[in-house]
Amino acid sequence: MRNFISLIVGLFIGALIMYFVCNKNTEEGAIEIIKPNGVISPREAEILDENFNARHQLISAEIVMRPDNRSSWWSLQDIQDYIVYAQNQSKELGYTMDGIRVYLGAYPDTKAGDSTTVGYTTMFIVPTSSDITARGGAAAKPKNGDIPGVNPINQGTGGYPPSANYPQ
Repeated sequence: MRNFISLIVGLFIGALIMYFVCNKNTEEGAIEIIKPNGVISPREAEILDENFNARHQLISAEIVMRPDNRSSWWSLQDIQDYIVYAQNQSKELGYTMDGIRVYLGAYPDTKAGDSTTVGYTTMFIVPTSSDITARGGAAAKPKNGDIPGVNPINQGTGGYPPSANYPQ
């Protein structure tokens, strides 16, 4: 009888172990989904966008003298390709790319080819590396500086219309 109870307990424990093992995501190539730092809600994004209205109106009315861009868009493929491209360029220059920085910029006010961009605000992305430290010697802390010599990406598509608020 004692052996029978041990057998039943063993089968029960084995069944529990198999249950937990089989219920894990064992799909080959499965990617763990991790929420990145800094993710905000759509409502928080709307508030940020609304808070930018006064600046946008000033830029549009007094500098560009027409409704200016408020956003830039790149395809997912372009962003993925750019990250691989920038990582490769960074590695060739002896840096480890570990981030990106987005800058606001502006196209020249004079025609230089594409008349659809004259004077508009744009955004461009540059790779960064914690290998680049602040000036000040060995005691300086990493600042995730822009990697010199790596080509930024620009020419995302502006909003439609250019002055469209979030969400489009």
